[in-house]
Amino acid sequence: MPVLNRAAEMQDEIAEWRRSIHREPELLFAVEKTAAFVAEKLKEFGVDEIVPGIGRTGVVGIIRGKSAGRTIGLRADMDALPIDETSGKPWSSTVKGKMHACGHDGHTAMLLGAAKYLAETRNFAGSVAVIFQPAEEGGGGGNEMVKDGMMERFGIAEVYGMHNLPGMPVGSFGTRPGPIMAATDEFNITVKGRGGHAALPQKTVDPIVIGSYVVTALQTIVSRVADPIASLVVSVTKFNAGFAHNVIPETAQLAGTVRTLNPDMRDEAEARIRQICGGLAAAHGAEIAVTYHRNYPVTVNHAEETGHAVAVAQDIAGIASVDPSLDPMMGGEDFSYMLLARPGAFVFIGNGDTAGLHHPAYDFNDDAIPHGVTYWVKLAESRLAA
Repeated sequence: MPVLNRAAEMQDEIAEWRRSIHREPELLFAVEKTAAFVAEKLKEFGVDEIVPGIGRTGVVGIIRGKSAGRTIGLRADMDALPIDETSGKPWSSTVKGKMHACGHDGHTAMLLGAAKYLAETRNFAGSVAVIFQPAEEGGGGGNEMVKDGMMERFGIAEVYGMHNLPGMPVGSFGTRPGPIMAATDEFNITVKGRGGHAALPQKTVDPIVIGSYVVTALQTIVSRVADPIASLVVSVTKFNAGFAHNVIPETAQLAGTVRTLNPDMRDEAEARIRQICGGLAAAHGAEIAVTYHRNYPVTVNHAEETGHAVAVAQDIAGIASVDPSLDPMMGGEDFSYMLLARPGAFVFIGNGDTAGLHHPAYDFNDDAIPHGVTYWVKLAESRLAA
């Protein structure tokens, strides 16, 4: 089954919604304009119930089918990133330092398109909850919506998410059962030594040298602690120390990220970071403080629901254009919290040969719109068959 004719007919209209959102990007929970735009469109479509303020600034719309039944949730994210756009598109960001560099504008527009279609046709039994989430980019908006009682309030039995993927052809899909995106932890390390004149290093405890040992030693967590076939990333991404050519500073600051797909490996990585820092501190007569923050958990697809998602995608795109065993990615996703609360699946949809996610030249590919809308509609109709 190809894309729905109605979805293709709506492509230009949905693209205009997407570009309107793109011009005025908003960050984290401060998505008031975008949320108001979403709520206005849902009202225009005749959605039965529209509830703003879920998870602070999220919006949930309820579309009831032809008869009573259970409820499934379809989720899109609304927030942008703190990046200056360089795409050169006519609809580029008008807000300095902010842009939709991850395609959340496209995700929101596609789900709005699906909501319009589902409100027109209502060819299903039960209800569809269209979920528009704030603060995916580091704020944990998905967790906030779950903690706000969204699943219980609307009786959501299953929940599904979708994200565009540059490099994957337009019209294609990919997913997998089990872990599909990584847990995203963050660490901060402060090395406190004894500063002094650079010409008298013997009278100092040099935090820069010790910090360099820390950077090197942390690499052994991946190369010598983890199983070689396990998925683990330990990256030091910040190293700040010093202020003059002839002064050894008192402290050095390091920071970085740990990415894992396995809870045991997550525990092991944190423990090893603390052990390494403790050992190096003792060896060099310094103090090393570690702050470790566990951010988004692993995004884990449920097997049965992933099977349904794959079948729907194959009906739309054909078997050859759907990868049912896509390699897991070490990026993070706060849809993970929704999948901890309810069974469901997270899928990727092709964005074509575009700049990568979080790149200043990125732009969502509007050619993906009919495919995304069709996927949402057919998923809802098949999971809520009348």
